[in-house]
Amino acid sequence: MDSPYRRTFLARAAVGGLWLTPLLTLLTACRQSQQWPPGMVEIHWDRDVCARCGMVISDRRFAAQINADDGHVGKFDDIGCLLCWLRDQAATQPWTRAGVTRFWVAAQDSSAEHPVWLDPRAAHYLAQTSPMGYNFVAVAQPRTDSLPFARMRARVLERDAAQNAVRQGKPHSHDMSGMREQQEIPMGANSR
Repeated sequence: MDSPYRRTFLARAAVGGLWLTPLLTLLTACRQSQQWPPGMVEIHWDRDVCARCGMVISDRRFAAQINADDGHVGKFDDIGCLLCWLRDQAATQPWTRAGVTRFWVAAQDSSAEHPVWLDPRAAHYLAQTSPMGYNFVAVAQPRTDSLPFARMRARVLERDAAQNAVRQGKPHSHDMSGMREQQEIPMGANSR
């Protein structure tokens, strides 16, 4: 049952497929390049887990990542988890202190289709309920109610120290003198 109509249909379908394949490949490549900055490893939403707390990374507005040239990658569900993890790893992981380490944090206006990635050291932070309760979200431009990175970092680490003291049953003060050493951890550079 070989009809001329069938042959014509199959020939047109084959030619159409030849045109669609490169077009779909191009569209997919464009989408990926918009979503992940150079050097960043893709986050598999609702499957990857935070390197510090083990929670699934779901909310695109709070995600963060740390990346070193030697292949170490850490994905986080909250900027607070990244900062505490970095502090905890600095003594045993020399790559966390190296200038080749790069960081990203999602911006407040990120969506599932279009995440926006910022360098955490250049971002500003607003108070907003976050997945792990560190309660900061990144924005690209300073606002009247935003904090610069260094102040946000100090608050996150102070909060974490207070929680650890409570867990261990130790009294806790708000003396920030011990924070100086932690704030000295070099944060590397994202620009290449």
